Amino acid sequence: MNTRLTSPRALAIALASAGVIGAVGAGAYTSAVSAPTNATPIAAAPAMVTLPDFSTITSRDGPAVVNISVTGTMKASDDEAAAEIQGVDPEDPMFQFFRRFQGQINPRGQQQQQRDVPVRAQGSGFIVDPSGIIITNAHVVKDAKEVTVKLTDRREYRAKVLGADAKTDIAVLKIDAKNLPVLALGNTKDLKVGEWVLAIGSPFGFENTVTAGVVSAKGRSLPDDSYVPFIQTDVAVNPGNSGGPLLNTRGEVVGINSQIYSRSGGYQGVSFAIPIDVAVQVKDQIVATGKASHARLGVAVQEVNQAFADSFKLDKPEGALVSNIEKGGPGDKAGLKAGDVIRKVDGQAIVSSGDLPAVIGQQAPGKKVTLEVWRQGERQELQAKLGDASDKPTQVAKADTGAGQGKLGLALRPLQPQEKREAGVESGLLIEDAAGPSAQAGVQAGDVLLAINGTPAQSLEQVREVVAKATNKSVALLIQRGEDKIFVPVRIG
Repeated sequence: MNTRLTSPRALAIALASAGVIGAVGAGAYTSAVSAPTNATPIAAAPAMVTLPDFSTITSRDGPAVVNISVTGTMKASDDEAAAEIQGVDPEDPMFQFFRRFQGQINPRGQQQQQRDVPVRAQGSGFIVDPSGIIITNAHVVKDAKEVTVKLTDRREYRAKVLGADAKTDIAVLKIDAKNLPVLALGNTKDLKVGEWVLAIGSPFGFENTVTAGVVSAKGRSLPDDSYVPFIQTDVAVNPGNSGGPLLNTRGEVVGINSQIYSRSGGYQGVSFAIPIDVAVQVKDQIVATGKASHARLGVAVQEVNQAFADSFKLDKPEGALVSNIEKGGPGDKAGLKAGDVIRKVDGQAIVSSGDLPAVIGQQAPGKKVTLEVWRQGERQELQAKLGDASDKPTQVAKADTGAGQGKLGLALRPLQPQEKREAGVESGLLIEDAAGPSAQAGVQAGDVLLAINGTPAQSLEQVREVVAKATNKSVALLIQRGEDKIFVPVRIG
């Protein structure tokens, strides 16, 4: 095999031309070697990107990250208890084997006995006060009878749970220690999508494990956690990382690793962290009072898609569409109506429906806020005094975004007085049959049509008139099904 050797000069020029080495290195070489007068100028290479020094962050901030071990009990039937006694994790495929095995011992129809089964769990946390104040996830210490905190120097302490807030998944612990290392807290507002971040925790019990990635998105709303605008990252997070810090390249905590999206139970490239701003607010309340309080508006909202934007004459599909209002609640007292689209709260934009409960939930009960709403094609401002979420939690309706084409396809009749009383409405039309686009959009026979494009449905003629005057490709129907109310977009053209 023939091997061709390349001279240092030729190699340097080739690397500079390819942009592998910077212009400074190439210039230093060509200054020592005279170049031909007709040589093509070498383009300056782009500035070199310096990766963050993860080792410095880890060695400096790692000692403030702790491992949390929890013991407790849970109620389980005989077959589940048998599997637990055998030391089989419920997520393990062998767990189902033990369930079937026990099922052969216990005949069908025999009532299973409930018993207390020991539960052990692990998570992570980090120290925010040298006197021993630790932040972690509420689900890490849920139903815990004993919590043990282990430091990186192998010292262990029994921890007291000062308080836990399930709505934000934040818990605060206290250990009897002094002069502990602490982590600096950052600002989530300054965090940028694409920025490098670092996680330190105890995945699967492997203490002080370091993983890194970038911020994938901000302000994510998850179905079961509407109070938190999550930070989405591609940092590897696994069971045991929960409660650990998410750090920026300056070593400041910007989030608390809380959840992963997974079909296997393990990391699949998508993880979520609670913004540190939310966590600190909850932590301060727990330290001061032992609990956290959240405000509520007393409305159910759903997403504004393009069909709704067309129906309500919005310039773009943004905001939170009010589909139901609690009678006598804060929203009702403020004058909110079904069909209003809330676009701002105290000047803060509401882009998706999940933004509203997150923004409201972080406010203090009793606070007065200014709501910018879109109603009947016009912008309005309303003043609302927020209530306490502990009185009655707000439920967010989920929209059925399916839509069809063609005419409305509804068979309607007026409600009888008894039907109005049973439905708890003052006006509306009973849907006897739904076909075509309405059926495809999810409307069913037996539903009650309350409004169309924000106009109360009081007669068949009124509905026909609204549909006839509709200039957009869809109309928004306010439907009541049982006790639930929801807007449904239906294509009419």
